[in-house]
Amino acid sequence: MKYVLVGIGVLLLWVGVAVAGHRITFDDLYGFDRVGDVRLSPDGETLAFTLTHNDLEKNTRITHIHLLSLDDGVARRWTRREAGEFAPRWAPDGRTLAFASAGENGAQVWMTQLDKEKARPVTDISTGAGSIVWFPDSRRFLFASSVYPDCPDDDCNRERDSLARHNPVKARLYEHLLFRHYSSWADGKRKHLFIGDTGSTAAVDVTPWDYEVPPIAGGGHPAFAVSLDGEEICFAMNTDSVVAVSYNNDLFVMPTDGGEPTRITTNPGNDGRPVYSPDGLYIAYHEMARAGYESDQRDIILYNREEQTRRNLTADFDRSVGEMIFSPEGKYIYFTAVDMGYIGIYRVAVKGSKPEEILAEAVYGDLSISPDGRTLYFTRSTSTQPGEIYSYQPKKKELKRLTYYTQQLTEQVEMRPSEEFWFYGVDSLPIQGFLTYPPDFDPGKKYPLVLLIHGGPQWCWLNDFNFYGWNTHLVAAQGYVTVQINPRGSRGYGREFCDAVSRDWGGKDYEDLMRGLDYLISRFDYIDTTRMAALGRSYGGFMVNWICGHTDRFKCLTSVDGLFDHISDYYSTEELWFPEWEFAGTPWTNRELYIERSPERYVENFKTPTLVVHGQKDYRVDLSQGLMMFTALQRQGVPSQLLYFPDEGHMVRKLANLRYFYNVQFDWLAKYLK
Repeated sequence: MKYVLVGIGVLLLWVGVAVAGHRITFDDLYGFDRVGDVRLSPDGETLAFTLTHNDLEKNTRITHIHLLSLDDGVARRWTRREAGEFAPRWAPDGRTLAFASAGENGAQVWMTQLDKEKARPVTDISTGAGSIVWFPDSRRFLFASSVYPDCPDDDCNRERDSLARHNPVKARLYEHLLFRHYSSWADGKRKHLFIGDTGSTAAVDVTPWDYEVPPIAGGGHPAFAVSLDGEEICFAMNTDSVVAVSYNNDLFVMPTDGGEPTRITTNPGNDGRPVYSPDGLYIAYHEMARAGYESDQRDIILYNREEQTRRNLTADFDRSVGEMIFSPEGKYIYFTAVDMGYIGIYRVAVKGSKPEEILAEAVYGDLSISPDGRTLYFTRSTSTQPGEIYSYQPKKKELKRLTYYTQQLTEQVEMRPSEEFWFYGVDSLPIQGFLTYPPDFDPGKKYPLVLLIHGGPQWCWLNDFNFYGWNTHLVAAQGYVTVQINPRGSRGYGREFCDAVSRDWGGKDYEDLMRGLDYLISRFDYIDTTRMAALGRSYGGFMVNWICGHTDRFKCLTSVDGLFDHISDYYSTEELWFPEWEFAGTPWTNRELYIERSPERYVENFKTPTLVVHGQKDYRVDLSQGLMMFTALQRQGVPSQLLYFPDEGHMVRKLANLRYFYNVQFDWLAKYLK
């Protein structure tokens, strides 16, 4: 534990120092290039990565692949297609780099030779291609494409799509769930795996069944892998009859030259993200134990291919596993895990041992390891440092920064590191939070407070340079003390803590948030209790709606993509396993809990001015939830606004929309807090 309990509260760990510069703006936040998808070459000499640039004037994003030489530290742009490129993947021989790039038929797989640079397409499938995994021969590769399962070839898919495009009747007739997912409607296609070849644009469908491979959710990234001898593939697939109520992905193996798949997992929960060991003896994968629970803790299971036995390597590690890679000799598995507001790097011995913490106190991702096993490569972010590429040598404990794309931002913008605090929630449970102060903060003055509430609910606020819903520095730059609290239900504090929100939405999770505010108010005189606001998205939007019916301590609220009525949400959402787990059944088997935990039940208590934000293409929390919340506020005579995005889904993504999203919210906050 990295906190110290003091009486009924917890001391702040350190105090941030302001950096000279101007207050961060939207243009600052979205004006720097973002690093991602870091991949180390097989010889350990070059890092391939993506760099995404936002063009704020054109309202577009463009991503290109760059190569970083580890010999001289020089990075250069490698690909130059006007459409951009993403998902760089090294061939095992290290001479070829594959990537995806959009074209007339959607994304296709392209390849470039390092000694030639000019790229060429190696797929030409009408339904598009993505999710590239190489075979060990550096000639063949796996990719995924969404096709009509009854079509025998690409000509059939092409003709079927053409008929749909030119048909004046755009109606679709559905007979089964799922008929829409996240932000798109089902079109009769299924995602299948194909084997492509660098010498031809032809491809072979190796999973020609009426199932999604990889599955629609929970398969992990990647959701399929190729054995080290190239003779077998392993993939996640859900074969349950009603996928909308099932999170039961299983792993299958099959020969690469075709044949029937063999199921190697029978766990009732979710299995995914298979990785073959370097010696070919094992498949490591993620396992969730409980059926229907998409936020269950993920363990690393080691499957012995010869003996067909399995061992849980993280059974005594009370955190959920994220990325994982084998060390080159196969002795260890390195992995990431969320831990108390950070994402650390750990390793566990294949023979079995207690997981060892390698790096902590930051947010790490995009793990790679050098061929000699001595150096890790990854992205690293802190509260004042957006993600950049770093290396680390565990034996020397030497951390080295390799890229500096955000240096101008961090040098010119005034930002204070977020401060960590702890307090006691309900049942004396320690709860963590983070404080971000405005520039030029003076503890002798009074400041409005803005509480940010994360989604999930089984996710958490990370102490990084975040983009999830709101950037804390941009909010704080408006003159607000910005607070993030991880109440029970949040990820990174153990299985029991994470489970505690299920069946209890608006219960102890709500009390944790309120006690967190009480704790801060009791300790810090600079908080103006007459000027406080709460903002939340998704589950956080639900909590804002719940707050609206349970307290009038806030001057204003902002609810983004929030649930209003759990019964109608059940009948309009797509992934039905989620509400059936969270509310212990369906509306007809456990109706009282659905009603009791719905903000709709408490509309008569609505008093707080509320901004409601929702997108037309949000099929996770249907637009109707936002419309009902706004209608309830209006009929109760509560000052309210509805911000409607006809072209957004369960998150605002387009740059111009994001700018407007922030501007409307900041105007709303200023109206009531300043």
